[in-house]
Amino acid sequence: MSTDFSRTNRSPAWKSGDQNSRRSFIANADSGPQPDGFPNIKGHTVDHGCGVVRTPSAKRCRRPRMLDTQQSTTQHDDHKDRELEDTTSTTQRASFDSGTATIDNLYEDGVLDPIYHGKTLVLNRAIQEIGMGRYQYMLFLVCGFGWFADSVWPLITGLILAPVTDEFKFKAPFLSLAANAGLLVGAVFWGLGCDIWGRRWCFNITLFIAGVFGLSAGGSPNFVTLASLIAVMGVGVGGNLPVDSAIFLDLVPASKQYLLTFMSIFWCLGQLLVNLLAWPLIANFSCSFSTAGCERRNNMGWRYLLFLLGGLTLIMWGARFFLFKLVESPRYLIGKGKDAEAVAVIHQVAAYNGTTSTLTVEQLTSIGTFPQKYDSDAAMVGGQQKRRWSLSRTSDYTLEHVKSLFQTKKIAYSTSLLISIWGVIGLASTLYNNFLPFLFASRGARFGDSSLNITYRNTFIISVVGVPAAFFATWLVQMPYVGRRGALAFSSALTGAFLFATTTARTSNALLGWNCGYTFASNVMYGVLYAISPEIFPAKDRGTGNGLTAAATRVFGLIAPIIALYADLNTAVPVYIAGALIIFAGSLALLLPYEPRGRASM
Repeated sequence: MSTDFSRTNRSPAWKSGDQNSRRSFIANADSGPQPDGFPNIKGHTVDHGCGVVRTPSAKRCRRPRMLDTQQSTTQHDDHKDRELEDTTSTTQRASFDSGTATIDNLYEDGVLDPIYHGKTLVLNRAIQEIGMGRYQYMLFLVCGFGWFADSVWPLITGLILAPVTDEFKFKAPFLSLAANAGLLVGAVFWGLGCDIWGRRWCFNITLFIAGVFGLSAGGSPNFVTLASLIAVMGVGVGGNLPVDSAIFLDLVPASKQYLLTFMSIFWCLGQLLVNLLAWPLIANFSCSFSTAGCERRNNMGWRYLLFLLGGLTLIMWGARFFLFKLVESPRYLIGKGKDAEAVAVIHQVAAYNGTTSTLTVEQLTSIGTFPQKYDSDAAMVGGQQKRRWSLSRTSDYTLEHVKSLFQTKKIAYSTSLLISIWGVIGLASTLYNNFLPFLFASRGARFGDSSLNITYRNTFIISVVGVPAAFFATWLVQMPYVGRRGALAFSSALTGAFLFATTTARTSNALLGWNCGYTFASNVMYGVLYAISPEIFPAKDRGTGNGLTAAATRVFGLIAPIIALYADLNTAVPVYIAGALIIFAGSLALLLPYEPRGRASM
């Protein structure tokens, strides 16, 4: 089945359902009591019989006369009337009472497809009706595994860099280059894929790939094998953030969306654990720094680290796959025209939480239906039905999801800014973070304390300081007059300032102190960044948007090692560049046209 969201191909409501019941349902959203358990909806749009959801202030449109001799002309005129109404309708946002405060919806009328917009409003209040229950808390935990993996595995290339280069004798940036190449492929493939064939199997396979190939990398006999396995591992890891953030937002009540920011606690704990393991393993089971003739039997620490993390990742995958049954996203399903399946999912989640939902299929279908070009198992080719591959049952594999993110000037502007912010931060952070242990060791040699024990002790201390950042970020994004945009701008400016400050260090302890400040600020920055992007993107295109932004980070992450190949890491120039870029990215955040704080994602 394929869904076309273009205006000209929408099925009119008088063809797709009971017009009177549809008009009555949407009108009741503005006034009168709601079904038991539903929060009151204010500012809902009203149907005037045109098959499109309208705001109360929009003028009444004419219902077309379906005369045989004038059908084509009348449909064209009616379509023009609809377009006129879209431009004259108000931008009042629909809102609902969450029980404690009124929550507006993020997008104003006319931005999204009217039928999809109307169904999303109904779905938002149905999810709010269920509330934050056992299913959502379990989902928070298993999605957090993805944040954990995204923290651990990209960081691992920096932690094992010194002992691996001693053993295999290669230029250090090539390992980071291989990892970022895999992360780039994973971000694009899984991000776009979860909007095409659904979230469930993308969610279940990414950690498996990361665990298997990360574990295998520990047995690498040479650099080529290690780099290849790390790259494939990156393909799995690269899909975690785009897919997991989409899944969590699709099922969490609007009043609890801030928990996506708090999910960065798993990212911080990942940093803490990997540094805690790296400190004793690499410090005690590695050749001394820059030792000539380093052999495998004397350099097993980095291998032990990969074995442990690979095994842990497989355990997390097992918990996801065997202990938790993920339901398909109802927002994804309504975007594909599968209203009945979306309603079934809502009732399944409600039952898991020990409650009930009053959502019915009629409440969704009465708003309208999308045209279907295909049935679920066959495609029309040359007037005949032919079987389709299983992965393409719900999509034509077009660029429709990408185009939707640029369909209006405002959405295109928002998407472009988010991609730019992610790309700039990706370049700056990769340039600095991936070579932090090397920086500590080389600077430590100058300060007289370059031992592996001190180097990895320092990285562990830094990771401990970063853990409270998740709590601070969650508090900051909920602050009035700050929100997501202000929190991102503030944390980015602070991150850049601490980077500049590291150049003033004259002792190893001073360098450690400035890097502690940098890590705290950057963890706040990433916590906000990882949440604001999925919150802004529409649910039906959320995976694609997440994939594009993550891909921007990975593309610029590929550039960072290339810069390091030709730059002098013993000078402060790369640090100045990284700091300036991060501050610039923070200033871009203030230009974003949408502020998700206090608004329900669509």
